[in-house]
Amino acid sequence: MSASSIAQQIDDFNTGFETQIGHRLAGVFGGEQADLRGAGVPDSALGAGDDAPDAVVLTVEGEQTSFSAARGASASVVVFSRGAWCPYCNITLRSYQQALVPALRERGVRLLAVSPQTPDGSAQSVTKGSLDFTVLSDPGNGLAERFGIVTEPSAAARAAHTELGFDVADSNADDTARIPFPSVFVIDDDGVIRFADVHVDYTTRTEPEQIIAALDELRRA
Repeated sequence: MSASSIAQQIDDFNTGFETQIGHRLAGVFGGEQADLRGAGVPDSALGAGDDAPDAVVLTVEGEQTSFSAARGASASVVVFSRGAWCPYCNITLRSYQQALVPALRERGVRLLAVSPQTPDGSAQSVTKGSLDFTVLSDPGNGLAERFGIVTEPSAAARAAHTELGFDVADSNADDTARIPFPSVFVIDDDGVIRFADVHVDYTTRTEPEQIIAALDELRRA
């Protein structure tokens, strides 16, 4: 595992985070993650061979567009993110900016990040990560629902969030705490999903190398 992998960055972050919040709250989040892993990927989640759905999404400026229009006519990589409040998402998006975007541009492939947060939250994600790819707001998880990847923090986790001074619902465009499982989908020119990686444990993510390998496999097909 390289020092710059997302997994290593998350391991490094968790070491400091757990020290900061203490064993009790770390145990709450650890229990939530274990429960999510135990439940597994929902049967509703779309996979390779399924058609990519469409829905209305918002740009960082708050303008309505469709997911299909944002993707365009070429192959695309779509990453579902929980929001700018999530440190694991921020680590992932920064890593994609640094390690994935150049490879995608060489291949003529777009990268889009989608979350249920408000357009202001999307703009915050762009600023935090110095992102120069498309970041979209998915109000009410309309698109994530069609991909079959919507979940919600456990009651214990939400209580822990409150102790730490925030609530997911305050960041979301629809004032609920519903969020997508962190997921990556590779969609081909015809709008068909060719690669799907859904992470029920939000502390694990798809590495850039996995996405590049999936795209190269698609090009060889």
